[in-house]
Amino acid sequence: MNIDTLIHARWIIPVAPDNRILEDHSLAIHNGRILEILPTESARERFTAESEHHLKTHALIPGLINAHTHASMSLLRGLADDLPLMTWLNEHIWPAERRWISEEFIADGTRLAIAEMLRGGTTCFNDMYFFPDITGKISAAAGMRAVVGLILIDFPSSWAENAEEYLHRGLEVHDQFRNNGLITTAFAPHAPYSVSDAPLEKARTLADELEIPIHMHIHETADEVKQSVDNLGKRPLQRLHELGLVSPSLLGVHMTQLTDDEIELLADAGASVAHCPESNLKLASGFCPVDKLIRAGVNVALGTDGAASNNDLDMFSEMRTAALLAKGVAGDARAVPAFTALHMATLNGAIALGIADETGSLQPGKAADITAVNLGELETQPIYHPVSQLVYATGRDKVTDVWVAGKQLVHNGELTTLDSNQILSRAKEWQSRIGENDEIIEFSH
Repeated sequence: MNIDTLIHARWIIPVAPDNRILEDHSLAIHNGRILEILPTESARERFTAESEHHLKTHALIPGLINAHTHASMSLLRGLADDLPLMTWLNEHIWPAERRWISEEFIADGTRLAIAEMLRGGTTCFNDMYFFPDITGKISAAAGMRAVVGLILIDFPSSWAENAEEYLHRGLEVHDQFRNNGLITTAFAPHAPYSVSDAPLEKARTLADELEIPIHMHIHETADEVKQSVDNLGKRPLQRLHELGLVSPSLLGVHMTQLTDDEIELLADAGASVAHCPESNLKLASGFCPVDKLIRAGVNVALGTDGAASNNDLDMFSEMRTAALLAKGVAGDARAVPAFTALHMATLNGAIALGIADETGSLQPGKAADITAVNLGELETQPIYHPVSQLVYATGRDKVTDVWVAGKQLVHNGELTTLDSNQILSRAKEWQSRIGENDEIIEFSH
């Protein structure tokens, strides 16, 4: 049988339906989808392919899913470091956004982010930022899978003047990508403290009608919770629950401040959590109780947050930090083992974003979203357990090849659909433009 692509690998780690590790197996790909996973000897007998890849020291894993980021904020990377969250936002990031956010900024920042993510093995990202139409267009042109957030806040920006306009424009973006095979949407109210009740209720109603997720920062810091209690007499999650937002469609980001009752609420509702360990550590926001959430049955995915608060979009680093941090927080070395961390970075993200039928695991019928990782270098030797090496010993620099929907977007470490030199040039131009504004760059050093 003649097919599009055959990939022969030392290991294939499908993630689902169980924690199998397949040795000396091959992936058969046709029309952008996984046709079959079978022993390499059988694959060579059954198929001939237009493109054939021999990866003798590699592990094939599902493409990583960054369940929460602000892609174009890559252009603000390192702008204001080592500051508390609200100082960072109020005195640095929001002023920078008011001055610089435009379609041009979003386009250039998104290309930079996609290039970084693809080279690091990420094949899908869930975005929350202004001009989601531009983010979607750039992603689709690059061949990258994305969930673009239909941003919602109470205050004006260069994207919209008020909540009503944010919702209206969001619906237009949803309609724009309704039939796109790579781009889906999610409502993205920024946070409980920046969106009032009426717009949240409207977003909930629309999300239910359109059957798309709601993606929102929740319980990011202790101060956020305290202010809600002081001002409204209730914790943010309680308010969202009363508004009907705590449901299977909810993806709550950060969740560093959770009581046992709130964890039970999330579990009972079927809600998901996007854990961003490195951003939370850098901003001293607190510790998400990941082990408790998982034990309660909550689906926990992984995200990087934006490069302005991380300062990278490295999901391999995020997996390792998530696993190590969970052990320290739980006081239990068994918390978040390597396979669980890989699940969080792949299938759990797809579940949270409502795209698990399409991606998140290597299974026949799903889109061929694949990351190839070279475990043959000295830094990963010897290999007793490939998944342990992926989580605890491997970095994104070991990613050599990436496919999204069967199209190879990274080949031997090089991008195939994006111009690296042009992206670098544009990033340097933005550095010069933004760097001239001394009022914004005020470091705490």
